[in-house]
Order: sequence, then C-alpha cells, then structure tokens
Amino acid sequence: MSAEPPAGASLDELRTAAADCRGCQLWEPATQTVFGRGPADAVMVLVGEQPGDVEDQRGAPFVGPAGRLLVGALEEAGIDKTSVYVTNAVKHFRFEQRGTRRIHQTPDVSHTAACVPWLRAELAVVRPSLVVLLGATAAKTLLGQDFRVTRQRGQLLDGPPGSGARLMATVHPSSILRTPPESRDEAHAAFVADLRTARAALTS
Repeated sequence: MSAEPPAGASLDELRTAAADCRGCQLWEPATQTVFGRGPADAVMVLVGEQPGDVEDQRGAPFVGPAGRLLVGALEEAGIDKTSVYVTNAVKHFRFEQRGTRRIHQTPDVSHTAACVPWLRAELAVVRPSLVVLLGATAAKTLLGQDFRVTRQRGQLLDGPPGSGARLMATVHPSSILRTPPESRDEAHAAFVADLRTARAALTS
C-alpha cells in the first residue's frame, strides 16, 4: 500500500489515500488512520503529536480530553475553532496494551519520518499563514530534532522556503492535563498566552 501522498491531491483525496498508508508499523494495531480536519483555506494550522485513544476510535483529531482543553484555550485566546485546520504529525495511535487499557506511547523518529510527507502535503493544500506546533514531537518534525519547546516556545519562526508560512511552537494541551493541580492554572494561562501571540501574528 502507498506510503507517499499522491501529487496534487485535494484534502479529501489525501485523506482517502492516507487510510491505506503502510509507511510504518503503527497502522496495524491502530483502529484507523486519523487525518486532519478543518477548512482547506485556513490561515492557521495546529499540529499535534498523534491521535489518542478517543481520536483513534472516532477517527478525528483532538476530540478527546486534550481536544476539549484546546477548544477552551482557543476560545479564551479569541480564535474561532471552526476557522483552524487541526492535524497531527503522526496519523496513527501508538500505544501499549495493558489489560483493557491502551496507554499512549511517544512516536519514534521513524514514525514521524514516515508521516511527514502527509503533513507536508496537508500544508501544501491549505497554505496557512501560521503553523502552530503543539508539543515536542510536532515541533521536531518540522523544525529538527535539536529544537526545544522549553527554550523557544512562543517564538515566531520562518517556515520552509516558498511556503509563505511562519511557525510557532508551544506545549501540547495534554501536558497541561498532566500538570500538578497547584500549577495547572499557570500552565493553562501560559498556553492561552501563546495562542494569543499566534492570533496576533496573523494580523502583523
């Protein structure tokens, strides 16, 4: 089966083709490919790490607990959630089975390398002005393995030549859910501040 996106494809055609991708081994245990969603002319694209358990079952990105936090943060930042395109650096859920539970496992570089052609194909169709990278996996996929979100979050960076897009990295909303309760409000506020920076960048 195909491991590369078809040239010149629309988002719908990419979504159909990605369902048959066998570029790495993650397709086999996963329920399905989870492709991006949102308007094809979105000025902002949000890129996460990979689908989680809920996303794998429902076939859509950011529909689990982290997705609900993201939607709330977007609203606080003044960003219409229906105006952004959301996707992941890796399109299949990587997990470890523990009894009846499926525990998230961070994708390897081989997994992001197999999926990055699909992400680049999505960005080539949408042609956003800004790509917001949520978490280390997404950031390293497009900015290189040496990139550190902890040092460079919230900074506006130039995208690939000819893309017309700028890039900005911040934390993944799931990291806020893992933050100790006494620090969670501060982490959430910092995330919303990054999203406000992203919104402001679209008008600068």
